[in-house]
This record gives sequence, C-alpha cells and structure tokens, in this order.
Amino acid sequence: MRTAREPTMMSWAARFRLRQYAKASLWILPLIGLLLGTVFAEWAAGVEGAGWLPDSWRYSATTASSVLSSVVGSMVALLGFVVTIGVLVVQQATGTLSPRYMRLWYRDRLQKAVLATFTGTFAYAFSLLRKIESDAVPDLGVTLSGVAVSVSLMLLLIYLNRFTHNLRPVAIADLVGRLGGKVLIRATERIHHSSARDEVSVPPAGPVIHIRSERGGVMQAFDAAGLIATAVRHDCVLVLAHQVGDFVPPGTTLVEAHGSASEPDPRRVTGLVALGTERTIEQDPAFALRILVDIAIRALSPAVNDPTTAVQVLNHIDTFLHTVGPARLRDRYVLADDQDRPRLVVPGRGWEDYLQLGVTEIREYGATSLQVCRRLRALLEDLLETQSAERLPAVRAELALLEESVQRSFSDLARRAGAQTADRQGIGGGRRPRSEPSR
Repeated sequence: MRTAREPTMMSWAARFRLRQYAKASLWILPLIGLLLGTVFAEWAAGVEGAGWLPDSWRYSATTASSVLSSVVGSMVALLGFVVTIGVLVVQQATGTLSPRYMRLWYRDRLQKAVLATFTGTFAYAFSLLRKIESDAVPDLGVTLSGVAVSVSLMLLLIYLNRFTHNLRPVAIADLVGRLGGKVLIRATERIHHSSARDEVSVPPAGPVIHIRSERGGVMQAFDAAGLIATAVRHDCVLVLAHQVGDFVPPGTTLVEAHGSASEPDPRRVTGLVALGTERTIEQDPAFALRILVDIAIRALSPAVNDPTTAVQVLNHIDTFLHTVGPARLRDRYVLADDQDRPRLVVPGRGWEDYLQLGVTEIREYGATSLQVCRRLRALLEDLLETQSAERLPAVRAELALLEESVQRSFSDLARRAGAQTADRQGIGGGRRPRSEPSR
C-alpha cells in the first residue's frame, strides 16, 4: 500500500528514465569494474601468506613490477582503442545507417563488459603495484594479472568480431527487426490479457478532467498497472490522449479522467507516463520499423545510391510486417481492473499504420529504382497471400499507389513492365506474374 509520503518519492516516470540512462550509459559498468579490480587486488595481496602457492608462481620484485607496469600500460592503450572504435561506429551509423540506431547500440552488453574488464584489470594491476616491496611480492596477484590480461584480449577479439560483422546494414536490420518483433508480441500479449470484456460504454459520459503535461517530450512508456490503480482509487476511467511515440507539447492534455468521483493528483498521474527526448523501443515496436525504414531510405539517397541495401532491408521489413499481421491490433485498447471493470483506455496502432510506415517512404524515395519497385511489389503480393481478409484492402491500396508511382516514373514501356514485375531479389530472382491492384 502506498504511504502518504509517496508524492515526495521518485515517480515511476523518473525511475523509467533512470533505467533508460543506466542501459545506455557507457561508464557505469566500467566504474564497477574499477572498484572490483581494487577490491580483488586487496584480496590477492592478503592471501600471500598462504604456504600452498607453488614455486613456479614466485616472482622477484623487479619482474613483478615490470609485469604489472606492462599490464597497466596495455589496459590504458586498449581502452583508447575501444573508444576509437566507438567513435568510428558513431560516424558510420549517423552517416550511412540511422541516428536512431545509436540508442540501441549504446545498450550493447558486450561493449560494456569489455570496458569493465579493461578498467577492472587496470585498477587491479595498479593497486597491486603498490604492494610490491623488495622483500614482499604478491606472487598470486601477479599471476592472476596475467589471467586477467588473457581474458581481456579474448573479449577484445570477440568484440571486434561482433562489430566487424554486425555493423553491416543488413545485420543491423536483422537485429532491429527481431527486437521489434519480440517487443510487439510481448506487448500485444500483455495488453490483451488485461483487456476489458465490455467496452461499449467506454469512456463513460460525464465530466472530464484534463490532466496536462508540465513538460514537453516524446511519450516513451506508461505504467499501466499504476494508471489502473489510480483509476480504481478515484472510481474513474483514464484515457491516454497520446500513443507511445507521440511528441507531447508542454501544457497539452496528457491524460483524461472520465467520470471521476474525486480529482486525481495531476503530478501523481503524469508521473506514471514517461516523457523523454526521443523514442524508445520498450513499449514502441513501431520504433524498430522506423529504424528499418530510415536505413532503407538513407541507402536510396543520392549521396549513397545503394538500392541493393534498401532491397535487403525490405526483406526484414517484410518479416516484421508478417509478424504484425497475426497480432490482434486495435485502434484503442481498454484495460480492466481485477473486477473486469474498464479503467484505462490506450490508443493503439492498426495494421494500416504499420503498413504505411513500412512502405510509403521507401516507395517515394525509391520510385525510380527498378530493384525497389520490384521488391516492394513482391512484398505486397506476399501480404495479399498471407493476411486475413480485413487486412487486404490496405494492402491493395498500397499496391495501387505503387502502380501509380511506377506509371509516373517509367515512361518507357519495357522498363515500366520490368518495374511492374514482382521479384523478391529486386533483380535476378525470377519473374512473377503481375497482380492487378484493386482500386
């Protein structure tokens, strides 16, 4: 049960932003590694009195000092090397991929583990170096420093292998697409599990209290359980005025309270909705699709002019849309409390929203590319074969728009016929008969 002092405590939105900062931070784990390295050095120096150490683990003071000094210097050099790689990744991602991808790249656990291992080994060797005296050498600690260097080098090689292979646009598209699909499936399962059975009279007629946002920002996430509990406390139905991913201007309505028996605390309610500087993927699977489209249209820009990359990204957009297809999407979701009474209305994205996001900009920017037109047609025709009847009108509408785009861009009949041919490889994958779009 919440206490009377809760308004002075950190809100859910503040805790969410703090978790987001911790996930994206590149210094927290290295700092922990630095502290652990110092602690382990003290432990290693403290067990030197044990007589069970083999003679092969004995070092002279000069040798031990040289080894530990070399470890300290090598760890500093490796840290600089990894930081340099990070800068190059940022340049590549913002120049040829999508700046939005960087929010996911900063969360890579392997990169943080590498940095933490390097800083921990540095602190361990430096702390142990102070323990060396002419008549007292931490033999066990010196040996363990060699083990730590070996582990650091192996992690560095794994790190280089991953980012050498995974920084290709198609690899990033695969990663982002799979992550977005997982978020979509998990979110739809949770929201349908809490959906109310009776949604006829939601929201109820009566007075409406508008709870406004004190600050502006992108709506990143919301605490459904906290909002439902607030609605139960005030015997009302709360309606989110924006969907996750929308920018909320300061002073505008963030939440509406319908039929409230008492006025909810605005600060408490707004504290259950997290606003930030940019979108996150936690409750926003469309953000993953946004990144995929950004990579594709960047490849289609005159500066890059790489339609094959756009075709490869369309493969993963195709996969994502087929993941969206079976999901029970709605324009809004009504969530209930434990008594199955409607308490929270959340706006949602429909099939048309995902479909338009996935193909519209690529169709516009790739209108003159034979590869893109053929791959887009194959994508849409695949959706015609696999999606349920209520989703087909939107697919046919996109096929009609693609047909109009081809008609405008290709005046030559032979090239127009080629652009109207569905091909999963863009060019070279085999010709498929053209499906006539329904207008």
